[in-house]
Amino acid sequence: MPRLRIVRPDQDAVRERESKGPVFAEPQPASSASAPNVRAGGAEGNLSREDRELIMQVQTRLIAEPETAAARRDPDHWPRRIAGLLSEQLETSGRVVSDRERLRLNRFAQAELIGLGPLEPLLADESISEIMVNGPNLIWVERSGKIERTSASFLNDEHVRRIIDRIISPLGRRCDESTPMVDARLPDGSRLNAIIPPLCLNGPTLTIRKFFKKPLTAADLVARGAATPELIEFLKACVQGHLNVIVSGGTGTGKTTMLNMLSSFIGENERIITIENAAELQLQQAHVLTLETRPANLEGKGEVAIRDLVVNALRMRPDRIVVGECRAGEALDMLQAMNTGHDGSMTTLHANTPRDAISRMETMVLMAGLELPQRAIREQIAAAIHVIIQLERMQDGTRKLVKVCEVTGMESDIITMSDIFVFQQQGIRDGKVIGSIKPTGIRPRFVEKLQQNGINLAPSVFGFSGPQRNG
Repeated sequence: MPRLRIVRPDQDAVRERESKGPVFAEPQPASSASAPNVRAGGAEGNLSREDRELIMQVQTRLIAEPETAAARRDPDHWPRRIAGLLSEQLETSGRVVSDRERLRLNRFAQAELIGLGPLEPLLADESISEIMVNGPNLIWVERSGKIERTSASFLNDEHVRRIIDRIISPLGRRCDESTPMVDARLPDGSRLNAIIPPLCLNGPTLTIRKFFKKPLTAADLVARGAATPELIEFLKACVQGHLNVIVSGGTGTGKTTMLNMLSSFIGENERIITIENAAELQLQQAHVLTLETRPANLEGKGEVAIRDLVVNALRMRPDRIVVGECRAGEALDMLQAMNTGHDGSMTTLHANTPRDAISRMETMVLMAGLELPQRAIREQIAAAIHVIIQLERMQDGTRKLVKVCEVTGMESDIITMSDIFVFQQQGIRDGKVIGSIKPTGIRPRFVEKLQQNGINLAPSVFGFSGPQRNG
């Protein structure tokens, strides 16, 4: 079934597609020498010329039909109409097909006319976490942290462009020569980035970061070896104790997944405001407000940045503010929110280590355009942030928590931190990284604050059965 909101096919675009020939590309087999990991990414290669001509006929008849008010109100109108036209064309041609074959043809017709074409079977594959289209004939996917090529393909560059437009048009966004880059999201929350010539010489390129339909839970992270029960108990206490948390890591390390998991510990009676460039967070609480940025229009006006939304969120009586990612001057507003009564706020940022995360936060504050002294910035950071969670993508493709640090304050002009949990790698076996994250034996200074909120952590969480050392 289509993954997009059902919309009337664009008349000009479909006529142009019809004039260019079949809507499906010929199969693109790759030699084992050039692409040993090619796997089937769909059944495009199983379509005969007769099948493709049949779908073109359905497409032509669909274009000729007038759009009615009933069709605009009924989201299932076009899927039903495609199925009906397909049956009529089969009867007209005298072709006899099985019910199974009819369903297959109907699936392909819907995918091309109102769906995402060759990407539909990839989006439906639960084992795929990322889809990368490097031009019409090269589609790669990520499975279990490993990248492999598929046999799926588009017809040509224009085919890729039409699919990109089909995704972003309902969102009020555009991707053309004047705006050759765009960030958007699919209805299921998956994130999409598209870039086209002249910026990308490979042709129209898009990357889709898929998310689990069911968000990963703390138990899932433990089962996958990304965390331990003691660490999860500690993180749960930090969230419920209204500590301010930064999730740090590189691209594709699972920062958004971690933010989702942490947010699951927030109480149902709290008012949560999420702020993102493209809405990806999947909070399960009832009292959640989702804010999303808006790009500038054709005249270069009307842009709403994350910083604007953070400032506005402070006027919306939030208990928690969750920013999908800090990239620039919004870091200053986030720090001020954390320092002015909005404890328990969370955000992510790109950094390779917790120390780098602190340095990046300083740089982003300076990007706000205010000439603040370096010491004043560091004092704000030291007072606002309690915990930094560092994520890393290991060499075997797995994503793990590698460090949890407490920001303890300042000594002279240096922000001080203590490692509470650290990942200890024992080696590599059969290509898999062996190791686990363990407590360092340091008792965080904010334990007293947690106790004031009625949260008591057992000494065993920090690796102690006897007296503990304060961080």
